[in-house]
Amino acid sequence: MAPSRKLRRVVNSQPGFLKLKSTSGDAGLPSNRRKRLNKNKKKSWNKHSDINDVDEYLQDIRHQERTTGGLLSEKSDESLFFLDAGPPKKVPQLVAQPVEEEKTGRRKASRPLRIDLILQHDSLVPPPKDVLAYQRPNAKKLRRIAQKGEKLAARGVVTKRQKRMLYTPQVKGTAKKAETEANNNPKREFYDIWEHDAKNASDSWYLQQTGKSRVKRPERLNEKPSVVPAVEVIAAGGSYNPDFFSHQALLQVAHDVEVKKKKEEDKIVKRLAVNKEHYPTEETIFQEEVEGLVEEENEDDDDANEEEGGAVGNIVVAAKKTEKQRRKERVEKIKEQRRFANREKTDKQQQLFQLRSIKSSIKQLEQDAEANHEKRKADQEAQKALPRRLGKLKFEAQDMEVQLSDELAGSLRQLKPEGSVLKDRFKSLQKRNLIEPRDRAKFKRRLKVKYQEKRAFREIT
Repeated sequence: MAPSRKLRRVVNSQPGFLKLKSTSGDAGLPSNRRKRLNKNKKKSWNKHSDINDVDEYLQDIRHQERTTGGLLSEKSDESLFFLDAGPPKKVPQLVAQPVEEEKTGRRKASRPLRIDLILQHDSLVPPPKDVLAYQRPNAKKLRRIAQKGEKLAARGVVTKRQKRMLYTPQVKGTAKKAETEANNNPKREFYDIWEHDAKNASDSWYLQQTGKSRVKRPERLNEKPSVVPAVEVIAAGGSYNPDFFSHQALLQVAHDVEVKKKKEEDKIVKRLAVNKEHYPTEETIFQEEVEGLVEEENEDDDDANEEEGGAVGNIVVAAKKTEKQRRKERVEKIKEQRRFANREKTDKQQQLFQLRSIKSSIKQLEQDAEANHEKRKADQEAQKALPRRLGKLKFEAQDMEVQLSDELAGSLRQLKPEGSVLKDRFKSLQKRNLIEPRDRAKFKRRLKVKYQEKRAFREIT
């Protein structure tokens, strides 16, 4: 069954084959019957639908709107046609022509430039209405407030806001700032910088366009984050062939840095070290065990003593003072106040004889305050050269690149390179407070490594 179907398909594909079922003579010609297509889907509808006539109609309408400003069928006859009555009559000119016209005998017509014609808007379709330009924020709320205000004004009611505005004193001498137009306004006038007439220098737009006025830069942006230079020059002892004394001075500086680091390390070790005297011995252990037993017995004795002495009266009733005692206290209080006032009076009188010493003490205080101010100012200036704390890590200066006396080279050819230029620039940015100190990010594997045993591996092992 299958071979016969295949043979029939091959025979039907031949160009000169005539079908046996055809009864008419024009069976080989294409059929006039319309092909039935399924258009129940949007994709099939768009694929098999012919909309060329609709596109041509819409294109014609757009062309008429661009050229004439509307449809020709809706235009009036007066706007489409005009009466040709011949060439216009020449009007005698009473104004004297310029010298050039007298020489040439004809006037040169002033035509627009080609660049102006290219940039001219040639479409008669009006621009679309900008809806956002007519929108106002909270328009409904403002309209409702205005309507409510009109109703209250009609009834003669004055709101609190109006009363506040009436009783608020008006500030005099406040001139309203001139509003500058937007830069993208096409109707704005432009200045000719080659014009001879001097323009008003107070116009901010003119000053900004001609470059005569700059935008005011905040003073804070002009300050550098650090006074440290971008490239620090090493001391003379760091040269490849330095002087003996300058090299020894540089070695002394490096030695001081290393001694300071060693002291910090020893301090940490000393704080963490345990004193041998604090180690427990057999005597101390036995004494602690005995003290624990004795403390329990002492606690029992203390509890018993408290129970026995609990009946003793704890409340002390203060004896009531008599009238004579109260009067005596008042007299003593008054005497003390008078004595204190007399002492203050005598102290003030004595100060008159101490004016010289008071002046000297005031002068000394002023000198101390001035010295403290100078010291505080010097500390602030010194702090500008130090790196600030910009992040969670502190700045750590890199080690000094110093060569020992036996490592010095006699020429540049024998000089060995040390350090890294990239690391030096990175540390310089941190020292000048341009970036925060940071550490290298540590890579942490999130997924576990999966090991797979291959067949060849099993055969070898």
